[in-house]
Amino acid sequence: MSRVVIIGCGVIGAAIAYELSLVKNLKITVIDRQPPAQASTGAALGVLMGVISHKIKGQAWQRRQTSIQRYETLIPELEAITGRTIPFNRQGILSLVWEEENLAGWENLAAVRHSQGWKLELWDTAKLKNLCPQVDHAKITGAVYSPEDCQLDPTALTLALVAAAQHNGVTCKFGVNVLGMDTPTPKMDKVSQCHSVETTEGKISADWIVVAAGLGSTPLTAQLNQTLDIRPVLGQALHIHLDQPLGNSDFQPVITGNDVHVVPLGGGDYWVGATVEFPSNADEILPNPELLATVWQQAIAFCPDLAPAEIIRTWSGLRPRPEGRPAPVIEQLPGFSNILLATGHYRNGVLLAPATADAIREMITSNDLQ
Repeated sequence: MSRVVIIGCGVIGAAIAYELSLVKNLKITVIDRQPPAQASTGAALGVLMGVISHKIKGQAWQRRQTSIQRYETLIPELEAITGRTIPFNRQGILSLVWEEENLAGWENLAAVRHSQGWKLELWDTAKLKNLCPQVDHAKITGAVYSPEDCQLDPTALTLALVAAAQHNGVTCKFGVNVLGMDTPTPKMDKVSQCHSVETTEGKISADWIVVAAGLGSTPLTAQLNQTLDIRPVLGQALHIHLDQPLGNSDFQPVITGNDVHVVPLGGGDYWVGATVEFPSNADEILPNPELLATVWQQAIAFCPDLAPAEIIRTWSGLRPRPEGRPAPVIEQLPGFSNILLATGHYRNGVLLAPATADAIREMITSNDLQ
């Protein structure tokens, strides 16, 4: 029986734990210094922009497609195992088109998606006004509607993944810190293996180690002299409440305009976000209230009915962004045959969690690492 240790239990670590729990002859342990679904997962909006993204080929598109397809089976699967309800909005994503935008780009994308077997609709202003009357801005010339993209609650998803993984025999250790990994003396031109993870609860033997620790991946890899440079990007969002739902109460898609998302939660509640705030010279990023106010005003500008809303709370979180390379990082750690990286998803952790879990499962079960 192979022993797998997963470090980190945000949505990525939890998805990997559940996916691996479906494989026979694996003994899986998940370690996190915090409870599950903290850090970037707890701050995410859960907007799954797959079909409506401009990625059309290669790994970037394949991962999105894999995840969108898997979510259709994964959510009912988790709900059946755990008895939990995972809020899952399947009414699509509506991206507003502004007058300065090149409509030809959207038309080309719609054609590509059609050839790939996915739907993408181009709406004129009349259709937009009819179906989403809450959208009202002089410079909006139409919209692109993706009925097969969706949105879900990242925290509820992660907690359900953990519960289902535990149901399938996975051991979870929360409030436990990783102190290090055993590192044999590297031999010239040879690949090393780590055989255990040292924690504040003792040593855990491992045949495979999966690093899914987001920003925590940098110090972990630094201990192994293979530093993966992942930097924080802060995002802020609001939870607001209206006395009645926006527009048509029977049609509540996620609406996005100029990278500002209005996310329906039901009962007149919405999330609105999010800012993108990079660190200055210092590592620490403090939330800038002016940037959050700007996001809120942008949302009101294209959706004026938001103006009287009560702001219930605001929050922020740090997204893990790889420096100098594309996100995410899903690969073998250089120099080690049994340490796998599944981290640095930046703004697409929830979207790409199923595909990431699928990739890690393939690496472990095929045992065909280069």
